[in-house]
Amino acid sequence: MPYCALRLPHPGNLVIQQPFFATEPWCLRETRLDLDILAQSESVFALSNGHIGWRGNLDEGEPHGLSGSYLNGVHELRPFPYAEAGYGYPEQDQVMINVTDGKVIRLLVDDEPFDVRYGELHSHERCLDFRAGVLDRRVEWTSPSGRRIRVDSRRLVSLVQRSVAAICYEVEAVDHQVRLVIQSELVANEPSMPASSDPRVSFAIDDPLRAQFHANEGLRCELLHSTTFSEQLMAAAMDHVIEGPESMKVHSESFDDLGRVTVTVTLEPGERLRLVKYVTYGWSAERSSEALRDQVDGALVAALDTGWDGLCSQQLEFLDDFWGRADVEIEGDDEIQQAVRFSLFHVLAAAARSERRAIPAKGLTGSGYGGHAFWDSETFVLSVLSYTMPEAVANALRWRHDTLPAATKRAQSLGLEGAAFPWRTINGAECSAYWPAGTAAFHVGADVADAVIRYLHTTGDQKFEASVGLELLTATARLWSSLGHFDPEGGFRIDGVTGPDEYSAIADNNVYTNLMAQRNLLAACDAAERHRDGALALGVDRAEIARWHRAAQAMIVPFDLALGVHSQSERFTDHEIWDFAATTPEAYPLLLHFPYFDLYRKQVVKQADLVLAMFLRGDAFTPEQKRKNFEYYERLTVRDSSLSACCQSVMAAEVGHLALAYDYLAEAALMDLGDLEHNTRDGLHMASLAGAWIGLVAGLGGMRERGSTLKFAPQLPEGITRLAFNIEFRGRRLRVEATTSATNYVLSQGEDLEIVHFDHSFTVSTKQESTFKSTSDHSRRTALTAPSQPQGREPAKRLADPARREEKQ
Repeated sequence: MPYCALRLPHPGNLVIQQPFFATEPWCLRETRLDLDILAQSESVFALSNGHIGWRGNLDEGEPHGLSGSYLNGVHELRPFPYAEAGYGYPEQDQVMINVTDGKVIRLLVDDEPFDVRYGELHSHERCLDFRAGVLDRRVEWTSPSGRRIRVDSRRLVSLVQRSVAAICYEVEAVDHQVRLVIQSELVANEPSMPASSDPRVSFAIDDPLRAQFHANEGLRCELLHSTTFSEQLMAAAMDHVIEGPESMKVHSESFDDLGRVTVTVTLEPGERLRLVKYVTYGWSAERSSEALRDQVDGALVAALDTGWDGLCSQQLEFLDDFWGRADVEIEGDDEIQQAVRFSLFHVLAAAARSERRAIPAKGLTGSGYGGHAFWDSETFVLSVLSYTMPEAVANALRWRHDTLPAATKRAQSLGLEGAAFPWRTINGAECSAYWPAGTAAFHVGADVADAVIRYLHTTGDQKFEASVGLELLTATARLWSSLGHFDPEGGFRIDGVTGPDEYSAIADNNVYTNLMAQRNLLAACDAAERHRDGALALGVDRAEIARWHRAAQAMIVPFDLALGVHSQSERFTDHEIWDFAATTPEAYPLLLHFPYFDLYRKQVVKQADLVLAMFLRGDAFTPEQKRKNFEYYERLTVRDSSLSACCQSVMAAEVGHLALAYDYLAEAALMDLGDLEHNTRDGLHMASLAGAWIGLVAGLGGMRERGSTLKFAPQLPEGITRLAFNIEFRGRRLRVEATTSATNYVLSQGEDLEIVHFDHSFTVSTKQESTFKSTSDHSRRTALTAPSQPQGREPAKRLADPARREEKQ
């Protein structure tokens, strides 16, 4: 079944909604190659482990939409070309660069290059297997001179051996004797993509790598390069195991930007040649070139010792364990079933072996957003990983901890105490040149603190809290204490900040920012009390704890009494409402067609802001406030950000709009498979991928974490008949299964766990499962009037019956 485009694509922009993308529960399969969406398919077929990222480029390197090989953290610096600079402006941008490409395996058939654009392509299939963690490709092609061959390749980026990627490449002569030349390459400084005016697209740096060393011996090649301004070293090495007729010959060579192993052989019909290519990577800003070369050489030896079958077995075992913790099952919607597993696979791949590195907004699947990490890593991606792979969360937060010196320096430059974490970054320094969205988005500190709080609640990791957690909570609490002030009435104000909604900036008392800062301050108080010696070592005395507590208790939360809703920030509801009726579909996203000045002074919301606050700080709102707030902001929110749909899905479910929750769930889940933001070509949206899980587990599953207790309130929309998901919580593994008639809780591992089903507290154990009959609240749901959205920005309706859904398409 083709994917449904939930919003109309921009004219001339193709989306991945073709019938040759099959709907299957455990893989993404493409049964025909379409060069018009090659760049998008390269993103969805990307492989990563959080350290290495390989886009799903064709083995032969050409054609390609956007060639990409990345190492997490490897970047180059460039000065910001300010026309008029100001005090405190960031001086340098950080740009993720394309590192040495180890994917390339070129093939010549009787001196003619294997190129899908020439000759006759009989069949072409690619399949990303979510359980095996490999990308398979099978091609049958006839050369212009009439020689038919079959090519099978399998590619992986190891989730176990952090520095290793590998390809098994096999060629078979089909109906004639063929003379083959295979060129397996390491290629540096590949041509960059063309420039774009879209701010979501990375600035391209041409030839970012400077050659330092190259070598070749036997079937092995190695290249060493450096960057100019960031002063980083990166090395890549490759080795091979080749099986074929005895007549084959092998030759290797290396140059500054190229390492090549060439195999020549003649195959008779039915004969095959098999080449296994092992590629290893390493980089450092501190170690010597000799140490780096030793690292990649050592990793190469380990990969060869493991062997191809061993790497595949390790990958399968790793993923078996992950799916045991994280799988989500859906009955009634095969597209969403596939999409959520696709999402979980890529979220895992972005973080599994990142190990004290950032999780970029596009992961390592493309160069979009310059390879920068934003606050959505903590708020969305780490939210999922806290319940599915908590060790990855600890590593991501240790990266934030490692960047504390840069954040502290940034705060000092702004005249503040504590730490001001950057809105976008690679190395920890702020690299947003637009200060209303960057510098003023102080909520990032609270988002980091919230991720710390969530991790501690889901793991109970006291050792982490006493070291990393305490220092992060302290540094961020100090920021709020110095950024805010008490007004004459005793209220604590945080003025001149930008919340998650990027169409509103430099606002006073943004509700999201204030409520998240409040949680941050109270958590810092609690941590300092629990770890007095550690707090004293950081200079935290009783007087400072008392100031934090007083600020939290006096935090101002704006509320419009006339409208009966919370104002997103002070006086936001007094602004003129944006003229949605006069805004054409082609004018979205608004940021590409209207000046920020106009957006900032109108009631128009780019992405969930107050609605996100209600999700993350639900304890601060009454049920009636949630319902009225949701309906008010629903008609203002245009969802020009991929971060919005999952938040709206969660809150729509909570306030009783289940059909709308389902619509938004589908939008989040199919963001990249449908190319809904028209920039999947530049990489996948990690936060929206995480949003697929959030929409299902927190939305339809109703899961909320309140301290050390989990609460569930499952409710299924028409069309979904069963939802089951696994989570890890404080060393336990819990499975929740909801149907239209009952909800079942099973503890498969760990000590007894107290949880809440709606308002009923109970204990689940490994000895006995707990089942609750579903109670219908259909009358309340049907009594609610469906809220409206801005004209032309309604989510596509998710039809309940798959047959009717297909008929509509």
